[in-house]
Amino acid sequence: MFGRKNTANTADAAAEYKTAKKALHDNQRAEKAAGIREETDTFHALNGRVLETEKNVPWYRR
Repeated sequence: MFGRKNTANTADAAAEYKTAKKALHDNQRAEKAAGIREETDTFHALNGRVLETEKNVPWYRR
């Protein structure tokens, strides 16, 4: 019940989450530099990806 989760899967999930979050932040910087202040479809897609990958990462690894 309280056993350890597979750390290899957790490490992979954490790496995937980190990659998705970096893509979101890179897009944010690019859109801000271009003068875009509204939420774009790209933003929504990248933000959705971050939220999906976040589910597989424990709170202490975020």
